[in-house]
Amino acid sequence: MVPESDKYTYRVLWSDEDEEFIGLCAEFPGLSWLASTSEKALKGIRSLVKDCVADMSKNKKEIPAPLIARNYSGKFMVRVPPEVHRHLAIEADESGVSLNRIASAKLAH
Repeated sequence: MVPESDKYTYRVLWSDEDEEFIGLCAEFPGLSWLASTSEKALKGIRSLVKDCVADMSKNKKEIPAPLIARNYSGKFMVRVPPEVHRHLAIEADESGVSLNRIASAKLAH
């Protein structure tokens, strides 16, 4: 069985400010790990999250579900300036598709 902490969404980025790699976990936005290599940053953040999950479990705190395990409706509201709305509506009309189809296609890129 795969530990829950292995299912989380991890990223490693270069930090110009720190001049090191920074390991991040989307489900735990308050945690980070700095290291001299990307491999060490990933290993560090994964270990930190594992420890944090163990501590939360021990203290009966709610542990975030991995993003991959969450259900998404496929719907969300986005506000755009009126001129963007107009441009998209015209593009959709000229293409013979719905505004939703145009917006979805653009978001997918």
